Amino acid sequence: MKYFVSPFNKSMDLKFPEKLTIYDTTLRDGEQTPGVCLRTPEKLKIAKKLDELGIHQIEAGFPIVSNEEKKSVKAIAAEDLNADILALARTKTEDIDLALDCDVDGIITFIGTSDLHLKHKLKMSQEQTLNVCMKSIEHAKDHGIFVAFSAEDATRTDLDFLKKIYNKAEDFGADRIHIADTVGAINPYAMGFLVKELKSHINTEIALHCHNDFGLALANSISGILAGASAISTTVNGIGERAGNTSLEELVMSLLIIYGVDLGFNVNIFYELSKLVEELTDMKIPENKPIVGRNVFRHESGIHVDAVIEEPLTYEPFLPELIGHHRRIVLGKHSGCRAVKAKLDECGINVTRDELCEIVEKVKKQREEGIYINDELFNKIVRSVRGPFDM
Repeated sequence: MKYFVSPFNKSMDLKFPEKLTIYDTTLRDGEQTPGVCLRTPEKLKIAKKLDELGIHQIEAGFPIVSNEEKKSVKAIAAEDLNADILALARTKTEDIDLALDCDVDGIITFIGTSDLHLKHKLKMSQEQTLNVCMKSIEHAKDHGIFVAFSAEDATRTDLDFLKKIYNKAEDFGADRIHIADTVGAINPYAMGFLVKELKSHINTEIALHCHNDFGLALANSISGILAGASAISTTVNGIGERAGNTSLEELVMSLLIIYGVDLGFNVNIFYELSKLVEELTDMKIPENKPIVGRNVFRHESGIHVDAVIEEPLTYEPFLPELIGHHRRIVLGKHSGCRAVKAKLDECGINVTRDELCEIVEKVKKQREEGIYINDELFNKIVRSVRGPFDM
C-alpha cells in the first residue's frame, strides 16, 4: 500500500472531465520569476524531464523576448518530444510570426481584458481590443496550428465583456480559451461560478492559469476543473512571478491520491524533476513545500517516529518512494528511544538499554543547546557513552 486516503473523500459525487490536459509553463512563466534566467541547454534539460514525466503540453517560452528565447523554443520544438510544444505570443502579428518560425505545435496568444489593463497598460477600448484579438487569432489559425486565446487578468474583467471576447475568439477558431487569474485574486467558489457561467455561453475547451498570491492557486485550479475546465497551467515547484503558479507536483498528486484521478504520469520522477528545476533556477525548495519539500518525509517527534517505524502511513500522506523521495528520521529534543535505536541499527551499533537511555538524554540536551544532531555529533555522543567502536 503506497498511500491511504480519507474515507470521506469517497462520500462526494465529484465529476472530473474525461480528458484533462496539463500544460506546464515552467519554461515561460516559471522563468519570469525575478532572478531566474535559463539558457537553451538548461531549458532543454527541463523540457526532456517534463516529457519523461508524461506532460501533455510544454509552454516552451515567449519568442519575442529575445533571440536566445527564440532559439530555446525552436530547439525544444526540434527535439520531437511526445509533449506538444506551445509558445506564448501577444496579440500582435510580429509575435505570432516569430512563434510560427519556431515550428511549435501551438500558440497561446493573450491580451489584458480588465478595465485596469485596458486603461493603464493598453490604452485601448473594449471594442479596439476585440478587433486586435480576432485578427491575431485568425492569422495564427491560417497556419493550421493549435491556437489558444488567453484573457489576461480575466478574473478581474467585466463578466459581460469576458463572455463577449471569448465568444468572438471561439467564432474565429480558437481551440481553447484561457482564464488567467493573473494576480491570484479569485477564490475557489468564484472560480467555480465563473467556469460554469462561461461554459453556458461557449463550447470551446476552457483552461485555467492560476497564480498563488493568496495561496489559492491549487484550490482554484481544482475548483475550476470540477466546474468544467479541462486544462490546467502549472509550474514545477510552483515557481513563477510573485508568489508563483499552480504547482505541477501538488496538482498531479492531489488529483491522484485525494481525488483518484490518474493522469498516467510517471510520478516516480517528481522529486528528480523538482531538484533539477531547483538547481537550474537556483530557487531553493522550501523545506515545508508540499509533496517535494525536505520536511514532508522527515520525522523527529518520538510519538511520530515510533508509529512511522511501525507503519509509515500513520504520519505520511503517501510513501516517499512513490515520487522518488526518501524518508529520514531526525534526532532532536523530541526524539525517543525508538528513534535513537533505529539510528544505531542503521549504523550497525549495539548498545545496552541503559546506554540507549543515556544516549537519548545526551541527544536531547545537545539539541536544546541549539546544536544540530548530524552524524558526526551522534557518533561522538555514542562514543562518549559506550567507548570507541568500529563503523
